[in-house]
Amino acid sequence: MVDLTKIRAIDIHTHAEEPCGCHADDGYDDLQATMAKYFRASWSHPPTVPETAAHYREQNIAAVIFPVDAERETGYRRYKNEEVAELAAENDDVLIPFASIDPHKGKMGAREARRLMKDFGIKGFKFHPTMQGFYPNDRMAYELYEAIAEEGGIALFHTGQTGVGSGMRGGNGMRLKYSNPMYMDDVAVDFPDIKIILAHPSFPWQEEALAVAQHKPNVYVDLSGWSPKYFPEILVKYCNSILRKKVLFGSDWPMITPERWLADFEKIAIKDELRPDIIKGNAARLLGLS
Repeated sequence: MVDLTKIRAIDIHTHAEEPCGCHADDGYDDLQATMAKYFRASWSHPPTVPETAAHYREQNIAAVIFPVDAERETGYRRYKNEEVAELAAENDDVLIPFASIDPHKGKMGAREARRLMKDFGIKGFKFHPTMQGFYPNDRMAYELYEAIAEEGGIALFHTGQTGVGSGMRGGNGMRLKYSNPMYMDDVAVDFPDIKIILAHPSFPWQEEALAVAQHKPNVYVDLSGWSPKYFPEILVKYCNSILRKKVLFGSDWPMITPERWLADFEKIAIKDELRPDIIKGNAARLLGLS
């Protein structure tokens, strides 16, 4: 159990790597290597979940961790949600488990979601429209959303373009159109009781993301995937004002380390009195830890 008195921050956005990253035959290693080069990550191979836990424990930071189920669209075999949950349970002083289910799985996916929340303590679900190949407001996904809503789960959606597939032939087959945050407006209307997180500064749709988060009480924004030094001016302005209770620290580990993100965050024009909530307090409340 995460002890808020012992951690300095909560990273709302980290990726579980291995064993899905050890299959040289499915192309996942190539994607990871290209992304590591893009983000200038220092590792030679993605860290395991226990290695991730050790790093975060050393930094006195808690982390929401999840895999991405995109095997239908990409061919990359998914990391089993149960395995991620079990590893997180072994490191529950720093790790908070989310899961990932491709919404194309329909009723099967909805049953899996309910089981994961009831039996494995899963707190929420990561969706990656670009990698999973779907519009978030496609009614095909609504059965899964209904299951998440019934169990009080959180839904975290990749938005914008953060570098996944960047520079690869055809963008590695990934279509950016799916991750326009404006599609989340429909989801927020149709599922007003699900807490929704729009992940990343939503380039090139930053203003759309801010508009949805400001307008819909159940929508939050995480700041992962970019170093804060590259945040657009309007995002910083909203962090300092209208959305000060709805913006969340996220790194996008392992591509960006939490210590690098936090060091860069110290250098941008955020009001001092708001920093504790952005890096810890807002997430603690959203996750039900405080």
